[in-house]
Amino acid sequence: MVIAEEKNNDVNQKLISGYFFSKPETQEMQDDDFLNPAFLWIDQGHKLWNQKLGENSFSCQECHGNVENMKGVSSFYPKYDNEVKKVINIEQRINICRKKNSKLKSFQAESKNLISLSALISSQSRKLPMNVNISGEANSWFKRGKELYFKRIGQMNVSCNQCHDDRTGLYLRAERVSQGHINGFPSYLLRWNKVASVHKRFQFCNEQARASPLPIFADDYNALQLYLAWRGNGLKIESPSVRK
Repeated sequence: MVIAEEKNNDVNQKLISGYFFSKPETQEMQDDDFLNPAFLWIDQGHKLWNQKLGENSFSCQECHGNVENMKGVSSFYPKYDNEVKKVINIEQRINICRKKNSKLKSFQAESKNLISLSALISSQSRKLPMNVNISGEANSWFKRGKELYFKRIGQMNVSCNQCHDDRTGLYLRAERVSQGHINGFPSYLLRWNKVASVHKRFQFCNEQARASPLPIFADDYNALQLYLAWRGNGLKIESPSVRK
């Protein structure tokens, strides 16, 4: 069980990773890298990291060195990027580097290659605490994310907090409701048999509320991701976790 201490009035309980709410067999799968199916994506990420592509014949490795040098990077994403003047996540950062340095087209959102690289980079920070920054230009995004977290949506007229604050530990059908922390993403989702981004999980939650999902990389999803990451500051990164 991974717990961080309460730190502010927005979070009125000790922070508990979604790992704690998973079934023992799911926890066992996450705990063993050999059993964790997400490592098929990690293996693909390693290949992509060293692959030379584009007119400049650049690879990730040539700029950043060994992937182990990315340790700690995912702990402060999403973050405000001064170049694009908005909050972005790691998947978007990968695509920016891909276009700028290798002169290649962006990976499609949620494509296996993009998620593989994101999972590989995030896995380098396992066991480090989340530590996103909400000051400066990021603050307005943070406030928007908080607004979205408490906003009722869809035909079900429900908000994120109604499940992940008010009903934590209770069952929604056959699934225990977690606190909604995202320290395990990208995560292997058993319901889809693949590794998915947190934006893909947001879409699923929207659909469950009978609301229209936003496109992956939508500004509102990045704002919500920033707020949720901040709520989990102090929790250890688990990516690639295994979740229902």
